[in-house]
Amino acid sequence: MSEIMRVDGDLERLFRDVFTDWRDTRPAATLQVSVDRDLWRTLEELGLTRLTSGEEAAAGWVEAAALLRAAAGAAAPVPLAEHDLLAGWLLDRAGLPGSGALRTGCLLDQDGSAERVPWAASADAIVVIWGEQGAWKAADVPASAAAIEPSHDLAGQPRDTVRVAVESLAGVEIGDDVVREYSLRGALARTVQITGAMDRIVELCLRHASERRQFGRPITRFQAVQHLIAEAASECALAMAATDAAVLEAASPGPDLDSLEFAVAAARSVTGHAASVVVRNAHQVHGAIGTTFEHRLHEFTKPALAWRSEFGSMHEWDARLTALILGSSGPAWDMAVPAYGTSLSRADD
Repeated sequence: MSEIMRVDGDLERLFRDVFTDWRDTRPAATLQVSVDRDLWRTLEELGLTRLTSGEEAAAGWVEAAALLRAAAGAAAPVPLAEHDLLAGWLLDRAGLPGSGALRTGCLLDQDGSAERVPWAASADAIVVIWGEQGAWKAADVPASAAAIEPSHDLAGQPRDTVRVAVESLAGVEIGDDVVREYSLRGALARTVQITGAMDRIVELCLRHASERRQFGRPITRFQAVQHLIAEAASECALAMAATDAAVLEAASPGPDLDSLEFAVAAARSVTGHAASVVVRNAHQVHGAIGTTFEHRLHEFTKPALAWRSEFGSMHEWDARLTALILGSSGPAWDMAVPAYGTSLSRADD
């Protein structure tokens, strides 16, 4: 694991450089975020918009996670997770052809609707899933063929309502396992993005505390401030470790979905609670300046809080993790028995 994480760290540093020029020349922040098409074209030219999907894909979850963290740490308004890890992956699994179109994906309800679909109004096409257990279908739908009602989350990121006349679609049948993995991939992608944002938040705290002076000395000299930053950094590191473990599980060939669910549940729970601490402490460190729109802190704190409610809320993932741990079988016990020996009995023995 350490070797893979070292490579992941090298990739993150490389990908950060990709966003450096953009950050220096980026447009002024606005209340509502929209796709930066110039940045998207740059990423396309570099081959970074389809790292894991498509015929020429030569990367996997480890590389994609490094890119997502770098993008989140730059507050880059581009749908990398939606386009590659979700919509692109779904096209591959369904055997549907891809193209250069910018895509997002969503799971429709029985009425052919989906709420809070990321970047739908900015997409060229939407890969949709509809149906029920044992009878799922997928289709690649031009955005012009869907009714899209634009909206935004608390961070100003596009989260739109999509309505599609599924009765007119000639969908491709997909299995229950594909739908389940799609949801787990989305949950993991959001977790990776949260850790990228939190890492940047800690960096902003360190910079502000070293530059801000009070009573003739930097506020980093005050024990209370040191404690706030140290607590935020430790929570961020814990979330990173849990997320990296889930990424490694997802990166394995043909991942076992039960094991992946446990790893994702642990990462989502740890990261969700860590985000509360990191955001709270960051605003305490920054004081009043951190609440202003002109300061960049909100470009990372708000998305971190918004992302943790997608693909399952923090409460839902806490409950799911609890059920997996307290149950008499499953991946939690499979991991514990080898570690503690066969003398560790299951709850139903």
